[in-house]
Amino acid sequence: MATVTNEGSSIDQTKPSIARVYDYLLGGKDNYAVDREIGDVFKRDLPGSVAIAFANRAALTRAVREIAKTTGIRQFIDLGSGLPTADNVHQVAQRHAPESRVVYVDIDPQVLVHGRALLENNDRTRVVAVDVRDPEGIRTHPDTVDLIDFTRPVAVILSAILHHVNDDEDPAGIVRYWRDHVPSGSYFFVSHFRSGNNPETAEAEKVLQRTFGRGRWRTDAEIASLLDGLEILDPGIVPASLWRHDETDNAWGRDEGRELTVWEHLIAAGLARKA
Repeated sequence: MATVTNEGSSIDQTKPSIARVYDYLLGGKDNYAVDREIGDVFKRDLPGSVAIAFANRAALTRAVREIAKTTGIRQFIDLGSGLPTADNVHQVAQRHAPESRVVYVDIDPQVLVHGRALLENNDRTRVVAVDVRDPEGIRTHPDTVDLIDFTRPVAVILSAILHHVNDDEDPAGIVRYWRDHVPSGSYFFVSHFRSGNNPETAEAEKVLQRTFGRGRWRTDAEIASLLDGLEILDPGIVPASLWRHDETDNAWGRDEGRELTVWEHLIAAGLARKA
């Protein structure tokens, strides 16, 4: 999540963007030299850390697929969605349930430009430019109201976003707002930087704080506490690479049967349901 911007803001190529750095680490091309400079710190000084981005993306894909295939939920809100890449939420959901509707939420100007271009021919998607820390603004935005029926269950996607919300910005309050404003039967997917109490965690956190002024690693218990009032489904809060892993993950570079690297342990995922 970047700092608050106005919807009409232009893209600043002199300042790094979390969304563009993430795009670079995933092998995308929607980034600038300033983003690659930060990304290369991870690639060069923290070898193996790129696995965090791939493990997170794979877990998100599995979660959306499972929700679309095994529940009656046909509407998704993707908070802090980032730049479009392979298997975006609407593509996965609509592959299994074509009537699925998706609202993407982000404030990075480049995300808005690329997202709207990608979705211009898809009338079941919207891109909303509201800060994740303003859930009321997201829920009441005309595009959200146009697409999402809050009398029916919703899938709230919080993929790799809450760790960019500092403690004093009340990340638990963000989740609580959505918990209180969606009906029973709604699902919440969360992925989050997972504290390993090791040098790798400390160094990666230092890089993000120095660059963006945000990036908070949390323990499994702290991540679970963000989901207070929701039923955390099996297998609980676990490393993202292990969260309901299946053979489809091989496309993202994980070989079946091998031990996780220290880096893959540093991103956790979980799925919860509102009773």
